[in-house]
Amino acid sequence: MPDGAHRYEQLSPKAYEHPADRAATSALRAIPLMDKVLKRLTDVAHERRLRQILVGNAVRIGEAQVPELWTSFERAGWSLDLEPLPPLYATQTPLASAITIGAHRPTVIVFSGLVSSFDDDEVESVLAHELGHALSEHNYYTTALVLLAQFLRTSVPGTLAGLPIRALYLVLLEWSRAAELSSDRASALVMGDPLITCRTLMRMAGGAIDGMSLDAFIVQATEYEEEEDLFARWSRAWVRELIRWVETGEFDRIRDGSYVRRGSEPPPSKEFQAAVAHYRERFGAMLERTSGGVQRLVRQLEEWLRGAGRAQDDADGSDAEGPDADEPE
Repeated sequence: MPDGAHRYEQLSPKAYEHPADRAATSALRAIPLMDKVLKRLTDVAHERRLRQILVGNAVRIGEAQVPELWTSFERAGWSLDLEPLPPLYATQTPLASAITIGAHRPTVIVFSGLVSSFDDDEVESVLAHELGHALSEHNYYTTALVLLAQFLRTSVPGTLAGLPIRALYLVLLEWSRAAELSSDRASALVMGDPLITCRTLMRMAGGAIDGMSLDAFIVQATEYEEEEDLFARWSRAWVRELIRWVETGEFDRIRDGSYVRRGSEPPPSKEFQAAVAHYRERFGAMLERTSGGVQRLVRQLEEWLRGAGRAQDDADGSDAEGPDADEPE
């Protein structure tokens, strides 16, 4: 047992996931053809290219490479009962952040600006946050989101011509904001103290500046409650949601061992179905603004999938007529 770690054996992600995350994920999956398109988008070739971009100049962390960081990573994974552990990389960037990508196998990448300027417990809270993403399998949609962001910044490859990239990107971006709320809860569970996670969020928002007051930041987090959207990508909104969750008593119940185990997840409730309907409407309104509505989006996705399928058939045919074509019978 790692020193100071509290293990949640067979912890189901449903035990800590924020209702907005669960509902938004279900609403995302309910968009016709969405998963089929994303599966083709995150094929091996695209994911390999993304990995090369993100970890090509990164350092693989392990027992012989920054062992203190690896120990924190192992402790967080042990606490969440997550096996096997994803690979961990550190990459040179002044930003204080981290990301978990990999449609087929999660990989955690931590930015050097975080490790070099944050306290050890704050770094571990971020690692726990990323492993929360891995346990909830957020990495699949996150990979698609990162790929779409890259496609928007560069010229669109010919194989993606006709794909409504901007509409897909905005819907996934909306989903990702809800996913963050769940991973903050996973971080708090691993650390055993939600205030550590709140302090980390404060420092990620304002930088590692000496003299910052967490109490003042929590007051700030509650000042704009009536003006902010739950999905807003602001640290103060995330802090407020985490504090509310702790106040419900759910944090303490899970710490005491009363939580949903893997394989024992309850069926969706009526309240959950109502929340899914809410996010379907929300996503539908977004698609209306960006692509002319869900039905038009579905037609575009159908056309793109047919074109991608024909291109794959042509490529397979070319391969078949290659080296064996001139061989005698």
